[in-house]
Amino acid sequence: MTGWERTRVYRNHHLDSTRWDAIEPRDGDVVITTSYKSGTTWTQKIVGQLLLRGVPNPPPTLMASPWIDSRVQMPLEALVSMVAAQTHRRFLKSHIAADGLPYRATTRYIVVARDTRDVFMSLVNHYAAYTDFAMEKFNDDPSLPSFPRFDGDVHKLWRDWISRGYFEWETDGYPWWGNLHHTASFWPHRDLENVLLVHYNDLKADLAGEVRRIAAFLGVPLTDDDEVARVVRESHIDRMRELAVEKQDPLASFFDGGARSFFFKGTNGRWRDVLGDDDLALYEEAKQRVLEPACAQWLERGYRG
Repeated sequence: MTGWERTRVYRNHHLDSTRWDAIEPRDGDVVITTSYKSGTTWTQKIVGQLLLRGVPNPPPTLMASPWIDSRVQMPLEALVSMVAAQTHRRFLKSHIAADGLPYRATTRYIVVARDTRDVFMSLVNHYAAYTDFAMEKFNDDPSLPSFPRFDGDVHKLWRDWISRGYFEWETDGYPWWGNLHHTASFWPHRDLENVLLVHYNDLKADLAGEVRRIAAFLGVPLTDDDEVARVVRESHIDRMRELAVEKQDPLASFFDGGARSFFFKGTNGRWRDVLGDDDLALYEEAKQRVLEPACAQWLERGYRG
């Protein structure tokens, strides 16, 4: 089986997939890609603990593993210079589906996903916490459709998000981009030797086991159980929040409450107290519309569910 073809450009208030064209690839690069709110930073932290062992004073995750396709996080020239100067094995973040992400046989892709309903609940918190500065950045290009402020109506947001696409080829994700589409785009490539699917539920259920699985995929030897325990300890959400707060993480400019808002509860199942029968019927329709049955089952449960 060969890799995917890049056939689309993703450009909106958050994204610019063409920024990947400026990144000179290296053999052994790792790309961690999710739609959003699916365990992106969690997985970056795990990979960083594996790849930066022995690096004195490693940089924070946002710098060690930059979000390449972010339109607003860093000027392109500065991003390219920073990534080119990295001497460690690079692990780069993306929120782009397979049809917009360059494929290279020498790159390792970790695709992280989470139950759609749990993604939405985390996204609501994310959306509500955006600062005025963040909204100005997202809307600084008048050639792009504006990114609306959250009006507090969770059910209206759900109806749009689960039934409407931002891009013409998507049918979910508005006003961001497709969550279901992202998973569906990588699912046919899950058996490639350089693609690993990771599920949020599995990280919650057996973090040590998932650390070992990711390490094996990356070809990183783990010498003993103490090494696994260290990665698990440093990758816990409470530890990530604590470090981000201590270092006055730049998340504070984008989120009210800074790291405390970004690293929210990390729990699953909160949708049961929010989404009603009509909301869940829309979910079932979207699931059948976008995902093949085996993919839909995995997206709800993971491998260990």
